Amino acid sequence: MKNIMASLKSGDWKSLLACFLYFDSGFTIWVMLGPLAPFISKDIAMSPAEQGFLVAVPVLSAAILRVTLGNLLQSEDGRKIAQMGVLLSAVPSLVLLLMPGAPSYLTLLILGVFLGMGGASFAVALPMAGSNYPPRVQGLVLGLAAAGNIGAVLDGFMFPALAHAWGWQRATAAALPLLAITALALFFWAKDRGPKTGSGVPAFAGFAVNLLGLIVMVLMVHAGLLGRGKTGLLLLPFLGALLAVAVLPQRYRAVLAERDTWVLMLVYSITFGGFVGMASYVSLLLINLYQMSKIDAGLMMAALAFTGAILRPLGGLIADRLSGVRALLVLLAGISALDFTFAAVTPGMGVGILLLFGLYVCFGLGNGATFQLVPQRWKGRTGVMTGIIGAAGGIGGFYLPVVMGIARESTGSYQMGFATFGGIAALAFVLVAVLRQQWLVWAMPGHMDAVLHT
Repeated sequence: MKNIMASLKSGDWKSLLACFLYFDSGFTIWVMLGPLAPFISKDIAMSPAEQGFLVAVPVLSAAILRVTLGNLLQSEDGRKIAQMGVLLSAVPSLVLLLMPGAPSYLTLLILGVFLGMGGASFAVALPMAGSNYPPRVQGLVLGLAAAGNIGAVLDGFMFPALAHAWGWQRATAAALPLLAITALALFFWAKDRGPKTGSGVPAFAGFAVNLLGLIVMVLMVHAGLLGRGKTGLLLLPFLGALLAVAVLPQRYRAVLAERDTWVLMLVYSITFGGFVGMASYVSLLLINLYQMSKIDAGLMMAALAFTGAILRPLGGLIADRLSGVRALLVLLAGISALDFTFAAVTPGMGVGILLLFGLYVCFGLGNGATFQLVPQRWKGRTGVMTGIIGAAGGIGGFYLPVVMGIARESTGSYQMGFATFGGIAALAFVLVAVLRQQWLVWAMPGHMDAVLHT
């Protein structure tokens, strides 16, 4: 504990707290539709696949917007970007509160793009927090800032109960006081001490094009213009990612030619993608699979999210001591094994919940371990790399509810969905194992000295 307190005192703890609040309130906004989906489906008729798409749109939006927000952070003060993010995140709650009746499914899809601004806060909150601390404590600091994903706990506790009492549209207004508190904390406490190397006007224009382009693409998928059936759903992340990359400066696009970029993107699509994707979908899964009540499913979602969120700083701390490389080998193997266990036979409720808790333990620790590696590998480009790798996490989170919804609609069970993600985790484990020795050279510079003296 003394070491942790000393680490926190080595930088600006008030700025770290402001960054935590920014991501916490943003995460609360981001996955709001997950616990509300069972209530929304009472007013708006949706198939299982449409339910999956609805809760996946904010996840994908955040993933794609993270790229251009990370680019914007390389040019502009992070505090101003964060305040803009808070304002845009408030749009869905304000619209739903002021609407006289229930919105259409199409309207909810558009608002889902704006909900993604909450999750996109990741690309600003983490680098801004890290800029206030020395390199030796980056794993812990980034883990604490990213523990703002504990906002999913608030979703599970707040929104089902409020929706039951006042209706789901009014329940969304509960997010507005949280955003107001965040805005004040950012104004008075936040500091961005990171280097600025880009041009602000082109970066902001790229972000605006990205946001509007996402809205257009979501509408095209809904209209069936990107392919019939599930084709449009599966194409959307690739098209959104291409748009985000197209508006990046060439010097930042160059990192996509590096092998390490793609491997860490895959890893984070599993750890963070699993965390946020399951947070968005687990309420529906528990209701459909075990006939839980909507209130109980929301509380279980909160407990799972709390487990993953609270363990993220521990994952960063472990990675600071042992390296994120070694930690990820164990955690990816665990995720794969748990997914395949769930896929082998649909377990009873008690065993199923235990398996889900096991997954969330691995997700939380894995998220912290992954981002301990980013500032070690890409010094001076942490902002844009946080956006790019964070985007991969969001895309993984988009595919999870979509694939789960498709699996249930096609086969009547979730087993094929769990088997798919178990196989992807196994692939990531193999890649990290192959690259282990090469990564340890930069992940733990003292490692090679130890090897040479043995």
